[in-house]
Amino acid sequence: MKLWQKNTASLKEVEQFTVGKDREFDLLLAPFDVQGSAAHATMLATVGLLTKEEADTLVQALRRIYTRIEAGEFTIDEHMEDVHSQVEYLLTQELGDTGKKIHSARSRNDQVLVDIKLFMRTEIEKTVHSIQAFFELLVQKSEQFKQHLLPGYTHLQLAMPSSFGLWFGAYAESLADDTITLKAAYDIVNKNPLGAAAGYGSSFPINRTLTTELLGFAGLNQNVVYAMMGRGKAERVVATALANVAETLAKLSMDACLFLNQNFGFVSFPAELTTGSSIMPHKKNPDVFELIRAHCNRIKALPNEIAMMTTNLPSGYHRDLQLLKEHLFPAFDTLRDCINMAALMLSNMTVQADILQDEKYKYLFSVEEVNKLVLAGVPFRDAYKQVGLAIEAGAFTYDTTVQHTHEGSIGNLRNDAITASMEQVVRSFNFEQYHTAIDRLLGKKA
Repeated sequence: MKLWQKNTASLKEVEQFTVGKDREFDLLLAPFDVQGSAAHATMLATVGLLTKEEADTLVQALRRIYTRIEAGEFTIDEHMEDVHSQVEYLLTQELGDTGKKIHSARSRNDQVLVDIKLFMRTEIEKTVHSIQAFFELLVQKSEQFKQHLLPGYTHLQLAMPSSFGLWFGAYAESLADDTITLKAAYDIVNKNPLGAAAGYGSSFPINRTLTTELLGFAGLNQNVVYAMMGRGKAERVVATALANVAETLAKLSMDACLFLNQNFGFVSFPAELTTGSSIMPHKKNPDVFELIRAHCNRIKALPNEIAMMTTNLPSGYHRDLQLLKEHLFPAFDTLRDCINMAALMLSNMTVQADILQDEKYKYLFSVEEVNKLVLAGVPFRDAYKQVGLAIEAGAFTYDTTVQHTHEGSIGNLRNDAITASMEQVVRSFNFEQYHTAIDRLLGKKA
């Protein structure tokens, strides 16, 4: 069944090519298609396109379909083009002519738009919760190991003393900023496109403000042409936010691979979290972090993939946009899997104590010695030259004690402020607003 079919059927090869993987990815949209249809039916009754009894009957039938979806009993038949066709078919089979009225004043274009936005809204929420849990682990580890010094590098050369407290805390703060970009993406996603129809509105007197409220959107896409133009743009913005999180995880993973290397030896992991070699019995490979790095690098490429697929498309709908689902939808699960695996690894990481007591790290303390001379009244350039000459002459002496007290330094991590920043941005999502609306729409709340 195709919502657009009249008397002429498409060539089989054309049908297979144009449908593509829609059925597979549309299963993910099924609950959201029901939500959108329930809101649409409710609205149609308020503008006289359905009677209240018809709308109530449709909503009750949609709720029953939703229950089947939640139970994993919903499928898209082979002869159905997509989830929208399947839901409308089920309604028509059960309700006859009343089921056929559900599509009044909407197009499959705005139906897909609202489904995808509802899907992305939910997936962003799941991702934020995963990030928040990982963030809390990083902060906890930062506090646990704040006394453990670590070499700091620039150009992969020894630079200055760092600490595991700084290292864990840096990635926590990075995630806090990444979550800000997710909030920006969420704000774009959390606008209602329903009512744009094919991209040019409808001659029916529909109430788009009502469907916005029923679906728990924060607002609506005001201009119907822009609502349709938002297809592709919203996905790209979300992909960019996911890519920011992926960048943080990829960099952390690279650090972890280096730190586990025997030439560094800063950390270790239980044997069951590493892998071995088929011929080298001593190997403990960081395969988990290597795969996180690779997966996250793919996600970092996702915004560009979407940009290239939508390049030079004029306004209005184009079938090119269908393929975006295949690229974006799996990225949410992949990113959350990477977050969860990174959390597993870091939860079981053993940190080497007293790393900087090894004399090979002595030049990490050259700046500390310069600063001591400056505090004693020696001009900085003279102090710098004095310590440099001592290093060249092999006469450099140092102390491994560090006194860093300013905000964000080894002795003042500011994890409380970083945590407050994360808590503030998570609160700003206000996920409860849409949960309340959807629960009411589905009859789960009075």
